[in-house]
Amino acid sequence: MSEHFISFAKKYLSHLNAVLDGIDQEEVAQFVDILFKAREEENSVFFIGNGGSAATSAHFANDLAIGTKQLEKPFRVFSLVDNIATTTAIGNDFGYEEIFARQIEVYGKSGDVLVAVSASGNSPNLVKAFEAAKNKNMKRVSITAFDGGKLKSLADHSVHVPTGLGEYGPAEDAHMILDHLITNYLQASLS
Repeated sequence: MSEHFISFAKKYLSHLNAVLDGIDQEEVAQFVDILFKAREEENSVFFIGNGGSAATSAHFANDLAIGTKQLEKPFRVFSLVDNIATTTAIGNDFGYEEIFARQIEVYGKSGDVLVAVSASGNSPNLVKAFEAAKNKNMKRVSITAFDGGKLKSLADHSVHVPTGLGEYGPAEDAHMILDHLITNYLQASLS
């Protein structure tokens, strides 16, 4: 059994390395610039996602807002996946497709940034949130995988992780690595 696992692990990690090598570093650098600009202009950055991408969104927001250790001029970053009362109230009263769009309508303002994390890029609630953000004159950033889906084409800026269709593990692994890469860079740059 252990030999079988070791063989599987080597293939998985080798594939993950190939996925990471395929990420366009210029796309990531431009996303970092968007975060710096939001900080300088004291705008908020909102993260959204579903399932594993919801967890990544919450983690990303925590790392950027708290992990960068910027108290005098912080990154104002919020995860819209974390308030279960708000999410379930909106889902119950208006439908699941509205859970993020309604929050953007309440909290978002011109100049803010909405970041949608999604492997497929096709979740209706994320697409609706992008539409609400456009109406608020917010910058829309997608962090996607597979073929990027609808979000990649609707985004003002996209960071794409090149994976095969349905490769959720490598996609979500890479999204978390982007979180830690960016947060560590920001922390080091501002120290």
